[in-house]
Amino acid sequence: MTTLHRLTAADVPAAAELHRRSFPSFFLSELGPAFLREFYRGFLAEGAVTVVARDETGRLVGVVVGHVNPSGFFRRLLVKRWYAFAFASLSLVVRRPSVVPRLFRALTYRGQGGEEQPRGALLSSICVEPAMQGTGTGRLVLEAWLRELESQGETRAYLTTDAVDNDSVNAFYVRSGWRLFSSYETPDQRRMNCYVWSANTSGDQSDDPCTKGNEQ
Repeated sequence: MTTLHRLTAADVPAAAELHRRSFPSFFLSELGPAFLREFYRGFLAEGAVTVVARDETGRLVGVVVGHVNPSGFFRRLLVKRWYAFAFASLSLVVRRPSVVPRLFRALTYRGQGGEEQPRGALLSSICVEPAMQGTGTGRLVLEAWLRELESQGETRAYLTTDAVDNDSVNAFYVRSGWRLFSSYETPDQRRMNCYVWSANTSGDQSDDPCTKGNEQ
């Protein structure tokens, strides 16, 4: 039986390790376990929206993290914890100085969705134990995350994911009720899709999660 709860400090090491196993070739994983632990530790803050799944043995098998105010959250996190992120990424920077621009973008990332910025909470990361992909665990933690989001009074959300060689993930979000908002290219030529979700299904465009600019 899978149990769900909010992320706690005790979950952080396992969440970071799950992220590394789920995305071994992604940039945050390249930055190392210490950086990933700082990343997940940041989501213990007020306003974070988090869900952790553990199996019947107590093993962490899924985690979703995000924030209701992504712009303010990442700005405050960088101001308060810049030294910890800098120290955690020092080894990679020494070995590969060319990663500095990309590291800066990672540290200042706020879920940008291209020229038009979505409104609402940002789903920053969702990870599922690789061996459990296709078992419904991803859908379970995503739906729990949306319920947690609504419990905090937020009815809109957005996320970004790779547009290329990522068909199953893109299809997963569409099946889960997310709508493609925009496609764009990052400075390092990575094609991305931005998806939006809204609890409002009435078709009232005044409550659409998309808008020009970024409301704070």
